[in-house]
Amino acid sequence: MAHIKEPPNFASHVAFPSRRNQRRFVHSQPNAMDVSVEAPNNGNLQIPHSSLTVDHTLPVPDMKPSLVKLCKDLFKKWSNLDESHFFAERVSGGITNLLLKVSVKEQNGNMVHITVRLYGPNTEYVINRERELQAIHYLSAAGFGAKLLGVFGNGMVQSFIHARTLEPLDLRKPKLAAEIAKQLNRFHQVKIPGSKEPQLWVDIFKFFERASTLTFDDHEKQKRYDSISFKEVHTELIKLKELTGRLDAPVVFAHNDLLSGNLMLNDDEEKLYFIDFEYGSYSYRGFDIGNHFNEYAGYDCDYTLYPNKDEQYHFLRNYLQPENPDKVPEKDLKLLYVETGCYMLASHLYWALWALIQAKMSPIDFDYLGYFFLRYNEYKRQKEAYLSLAESHLSQPATK
Repeated sequence: MAHIKEPPNFASHVAFPSRRNQRRFVHSQPNAMDVSVEAPNNGNLQIPHSSLTVDHTLPVPDMKPSLVKLCKDLFKKWSNLDESHFFAERVSGGITNLLLKVSVKEQNGNMVHITVRLYGPNTEYVINRERELQAIHYLSAAGFGAKLLGVFGNGMVQSFIHARTLEPLDLRKPKLAAEIAKQLNRFHQVKIPGSKEPQLWVDIFKFFERASTLTFDDHEKQKRYDSISFKEVHTELIKLKELTGRLDAPVVFAHNDLLSGNLMLNDDEEKLYFIDFEYGSYSYRGFDIGNHFNEYAGYDCDYTLYPNKDEQYHFLRNYLQPENPDKVPEKDLKLLYVETGCYMLASHLYWALWALIQAKMSPIDFDYLGYFFLRYNEYKRQKEAYLSLAESHLSQPATK
């Protein structure tokens, strides 16, 4: 998961400890002025590595000596600078994926800015770091996300730009929604080496295996957990997997976590950035879009904000034909609408099971169990309409 904000009390619309902190901050992206560190050639996956670690639980001033040592170890051109040349500040994050801005004043007076990203504890339970690191190189070469400048024991160093994180309500602005759709189409064109087998159901069933065998020391947590029928959940997974399989959705390299906090905008340049590819994998295009639509609900998970059909069609037209959205054939539009609705359901199951693992593994004080029920209940509320729509679509004779 990306960054966690401090959550308020759980209520009817839970304020999800988002996979990206909702505050605006400065994030990493290649910038000729900021990056004087020699970035790796994207055709060559060799980047600086260090075995050093940084204790993410410390206040930033107490981290500084470790950060200075890390920077000197990764980037030899800074090895002779003393500590007074280094500056560090926290720009986003919570327990997981703490982001730090590190500024370095070089001997010639030039100020260089980089992002140091610290992984939180237990992230390996839900994130494939090897898969993420491989993807970053190729996505960066295609103009997405930040340049990967170095890797260390519990994090990575990336390049840096000034931009603001989008807010959930930004997602439904027609102009911005169209740009997100067009960029997502381009994102889905990137080819990442390795197996092209879709990982969605592999990951979901891994989550299920972990989530269905938990025990809690807290009696109330255990009682709530015991009320979950994992037999029912498993049945729902099998049913949805079978149905989505019949849709024969295109497989693409998907972001899989395209919430507002993983989208950044330079307002002056009107330039949009996709960031944070922790959950990226080969998956189904409909999942990436359906998951994004779920994020219209915002950090309070208010699903009354889920985009209506007209809003979805606006997005889908711009995704299908970025250069000529008004010319999308109706049958293509309807197919993707059905596909997206079914995978939207899969998104609820994915993050519901994810939340149960977090309930056990995450040290943050948040009602993850309550979040499971929020997502699972929304899945059950929506499933009949979208499953019926899919069955109706699949029963129609194929048209050329």
